[in-house]
This record gives sequence, structure tokens and C-alpha cells, in this order.
Amino acid sequence: MTECIFCKIIDGSIPSAKIYEDENVYAFINIMPVTKGHLLLVPKKHVENVYDFSEKEASQLFAVAPKIANALKDKFKPVGMNLLQNNGVAADQSVFHFHLHFIPRYDETDGFQLSWITKEAEYNTEDLQQIAAAIREEIGE
Repeated sequence: MTECIFCKIIDGSIPSAKIYEDENVYAFINIMPVTKGHLLLVPKKHVENVYDFSEKEASQLFAVAPKIANALKDKFKPVGMNLLQNNGVAADQSVFHFHLHFIPRYDETDGFQLSWITKEAEYNTEDLQQIAAAIREEIGE
């Protein structure tokens, strides 16, 4: 994808603060970090979102995630970490090349907020079981 900013970072035509690279994935510091150490892990192959991954491609990327997370934990001693990944405009995806954010958390006032309003009043136990059954059916379980 010649217009994809992450593809350009991977091929070296846009500079980055590289963290990790192997034949399948590339990790680099986010140029607009929320906290110290905020980085992105991306597949080298252009994959728009999680829906486009093969199982093999996903496993190659997620196999590296603990290595990256533990390096952040050991080096910067955050008290927590958010892993965040958005798919589609409605989910706030802004770069349409799959990327997994690693956001080290240092305290509750470090600049990152993630919140939602739960819908527990809208779903009873039977509804939840029906939703689970529908998803299992789609998976083939």
C-alpha cells in the first residue's frame, strides 16, 4: 500500500523510533504518545484490520506481544498497561493498517482515559446465552 503511513514506516521511507523487527512484524514508538513508552506493533504485511488477518498472521503478531509488554514493564515500571486496537471508523481507527497500541500506565492521571457505559440493564442472562450461542455457531463450535 503505497499511501499507507505504516507501510512507509516499515519500508524505511518514513523514519521511526524502532523497538523491534522480525520478518513478520514491526514495533515502533507512537509519534503522538499518550504516556512514556506508548508504542505500536504492526504486521509488515498490509492488513487493514483484525477481520483481514489469517490465523497464522495473527499468531505471528500476537506471539511478539508479551515480549514487547515485558520489555516496557521491566524498563519503565508502569503500574499497568492498556493494549488497545481499533477496527473501523466507528471504533476510532484512524490508520487503516492493523496496529496494536501498548500504553504503559503510570497512574490514573497520566493522560489516558478509556470509559464506556455498560448495558447490563438491557440484557438478561437468557439474552447473554443467546448472544454467546450465535457467536459459537458462527465460529463453528
